[in-house]
Amino acid sequence: MRNFGFVFIAFLSIGLSAQELVDMSQAPTDNAYASVFESEEEDSNLSENSTEVPRSEYIKATEYLDIPTSQIRGIAGVRNGYYVIAGVYNNQKFAERHVENMKRKGHSVKFFIKPDTFLHYVYLEHHLNSLEAVDATSLIRSSRLVNDAWILEVVNSEEMKVSTVSSLKVRNSEPENIPFYDALMDSDSVGIAGKADPVSLKLIQKADLYYDKLWYAEAAELYELALGRSQDSYSYQVVRRAGESRYFNTNMEEAFKWYDIIFDRYRDAMTPEDLFRYANAAKGTGKYAKAKRLMRIYDKEQENYVLSAQAESAESRELVLDGLRNAEVIFDIQNLPINSEFSDFAPMFYDEDKVVFASAMDSSFFHTRRYKWNNQPFLDLYVAKVDSASDQVKPAKKFSKKINTKYHEASVTFSPDGKTVYFTRNNYGKKLKRDAKGTNHLKIYSSRLEEGEWTEAAELPFNNDNYSTGHPALTPDGKQLYFISDMPGSLGYTDIFVVDVLGEGAFSEPRNLGPEINTERREMFPYINEHSLYFASEGHIGLGGLDIYEVPFDGGQGFLEVRNMGQPINSRLDDFSFVMNEVTQKGYFASNRQGGKGDDDIYSFKRIAKEPVIENAITGTVSDPITGETLSEASVALLNEDGTQVKELITGPDGRFTFEDLDSNTKYVLKTKKTTYFNLDTEVATKLNETIVADVPLKKLNDIIATEEGVMKLKTDMIYFDFDKSYIRKDAASELNKLVEVMKEYKDMVIRVESHTDSRGNAAYNKYLSNQRANSTRDYLILQGIDTSRIESAVGYGEERLLNECNGSIRCSSANHQINRRSEFIIVRM
Repeated sequence: MRNFGFVFIAFLSIGLSAQELVDMSQAPTDNAYASVFESEEEDSNLSENSTEVPRSEYIKATEYLDIPTSQIRGIAGVRNGYYVIAGVYNNQKFAERHVENMKRKGHSVKFFIKPDTFLHYVYLEHHLNSLEAVDATSLIRSSRLVNDAWILEVVNSEEMKVSTVSSLKVRNSEPENIPFYDALMDSDSVGIAGKADPVSLKLIQKADLYYDKLWYAEAAELYELALGRSQDSYSYQVVRRAGESRYFNTNMEEAFKWYDIIFDRYRDAMTPEDLFRYANAAKGTGKYAKAKRLMRIYDKEQENYVLSAQAESAESRELVLDGLRNAEVIFDIQNLPINSEFSDFAPMFYDEDKVVFASAMDSSFFHTRRYKWNNQPFLDLYVAKVDSASDQVKPAKKFSKKINTKYHEASVTFSPDGKTVYFTRNNYGKKLKRDAKGTNHLKIYSSRLEEGEWTEAAELPFNNDNYSTGHPALTPDGKQLYFISDMPGSLGYTDIFVVDVLGEGAFSEPRNLGPEINTERREMFPYINEHSLYFASEGHIGLGGLDIYEVPFDGGQGFLEVRNMGQPINSRLDDFSFVMNEVTQKGYFASNRQGGKGDDDIYSFKRIAKEPVIENAITGTVSDPITGETLSEASVALLNEDGTQVKELITGPDGRFTFEDLDSNTKYVLKTKKTTYFNLDTEVATKLNETIVADVPLKKLNDIIATEEGVMKLKTDMIYFDFDKSYIRKDAASELNKLVEVMKEYKDMVIRVESHTDSRGNAAYNKYLSNQRANSTRDYLILQGIDTSRIESAVGYGEERLLNECNGSIRCSSANHQINRRSEFIIVRM
């Protein structure tokens, strides 16, 4: 999503463990791609030519006056010291124009160039004493000469004459005659961009720097500038990063364009992750048919991966998606008047008549700091009163000076008594804290309301400097706290966890909600009330981007099935941070869908009142999966969980059956029978006031007979055995029952049983074990009424006939070994 609201707390986002937040020491920019400052360690010693001042005093002074600072090293021809910067440019014309304008106004302006980045630093003053530079910068800012002037410290440079405007003009010579470009052509960027021209290479090099810092908004602009200059820039890596930079900010139109190019030019290089994002971008632009095709390709690419517990077949996923798109609208939604042109999101109920939310609405009026992920201002918490009669949300004000800082705050939840608040913030003490890779993670903090004021926030004990925690959500009784994290043990990019609130600032160990709720992708913004857990996800089947899901809660069974909230709550872009009052059926959520006032907007919703219709039904069609023919005169019995038959009916010419007036949220079994077809048991569960569709495909008995290389076999699923065991498993019995049915239909059929083992263990013992398995298989068939004369032999071959390369010479998984532990059935005659 291009808005910050989501990306901030999305610590996460797609393909990343956590977002990196820009430090206050990063300088403001004068254009979309002018200011790049690499993160370097601070030098505790000043230049030998400067007057010694304790560094702590310099830091205190700049923080107190809110003056941004930065430091760079080793610029040939530039003196050490402190420069009052008026602007930074990588475009020659812009730099010239700024210098000339300032000089026309009578100001003394100079500049220098950092050769390795080709950035032009326009400065007003130079000082050797750091506090003198602070005083000068403060005076310049207060006089409004340059409102956003800041300080750049230069260390470890060779002291030479500083460049002036006249030297800037020299840059008009041909690029190939400038050593800067010669050095560039030898850089690593050549391998990325192929034969791209020097300027494109430089743009790509700088874009890569932005990308690595997670500054996706600016990275996208530079990649696209380079790609717009020359077709030679179109390498897989550059186009992929251009697409990802747009995708991570939910500019799906632009993301789709670049992924389309990748698919056309570099299909063989695409990863499953590329395909997933391409499909998501297609959904985000309304191209659902193309998204379906791409997800089928994605499924094929994922065949060698272990999928999550909620993985669906392409066909079933497409049916669900079509159902979501065609579902009846049951909510009325409204864009709130409190929304700004920036990110507004994460609403939460507060007291009886207020809502607290996160926004960047007014930080832009006071300073120009931007979060580089998407070029949005930093976030604060706001509170607004809700008119009880009209449901209108009145103008908002800052929530608390004790809680809001110069960095990000968002996603709040309150204790039942309203006196404790939990919220998400950057890992921040006196300054931003980063892990070994330089990443600033997110943490959950809490504050208490004492005598009408919120106390200084304290972080929760399960936070960690090496991963993020955020999006807190308390249960109505305040006894459990749900949150998201990318901590070790997560199933996906971010998972939902829960801890018990033990009191006195103590909590239990975090518990992952498991694969029924969490996926390999992002789960975010949990909210829980008395009846359901709501959350946003891109891993479950949805309409595009993040969708909002509901998981009803049952005291006996725990969480039930995950359900997409459908339209209009969900759209083809990002929808998240959903909260609802179950009594009034009203609430709020955030979205960056088209038609909003800014990036992320907050929407109110209320359920459209309708007469309750009690359905609780199961319906479906019995058909032949090969011919597609509907099957009449099929017997369909409905059994409850105890195996007791509740109802039974016979299908008509259309093959349809319907069972009505059933218990809600209850598991049943459909037992379907028809002459010359296999019997089939199908598990299905009802939902409250819904009709569940459960079609039944019956396989014809003689379809199980197949000829392979001139040998007739009974084509059942493999009869598998546990390791070092010969007993008939439940799944094996089900397959053997099908064989029994076929043999009873074909009275003259005689078969041969062949059993096998994997390669583990002694070969002689494996031969013995396989014989035991063959005998177990034969005995089971005889117990089901098959005459012994119809089983010519039951022979074990040990490990002699492996189906794969797992012969002990290579490392194999348990699943691959199990393929070899089997019984097969050869038809001797019919």
